[in-house]
Amino acid sequence: MVPNYLSDYLDRVEQAIQQCSNVDVERYEEEILTPNRANLKIRLRFNQTHLLEINEAIVVADNQLEFLDYRYHFQDEQNRLIFRYDSTPHFPNLPNFPHHKHLPNDVIAALKPEITQVLQEATEVMR
Repeated sequence: MVPNYLSDYLDRVEQAIQQCSNVDVERYEEEILTPNRANLKIRLRFNQTHLLEINEAIVVADNQLEFLDYRYHFQDEQNRLIFRYDSTPHFPNLPNFPHHKHLPNDVIAALKPEITQVLQEATEVMR
């Protein structure tokens, strides 16, 4: 049986979200472009206040997932940034360019996190 890396990944994302408590799914869109290419757009509301937006452009190449672009944006009920990971190439002097993390008053180098890590980080903020 040939592994389906993309559908397996999308299943893992959906399961991770289902395991979160006090989270309402406002949007969950899997745009399957080809068997090896998809866009993922998710909007999650934590405790009816904080918003986590997840956007990924994913392709399977050489039997592994590659993320062409991503953004994980978390904000409070006043729309103030708590954190955002993204791969927009606008901080070329940071290590791990183009990967980085925005904080309320800073931008730091960061590797691309797994969605499960982003969900955990948002959950910890809510505690």
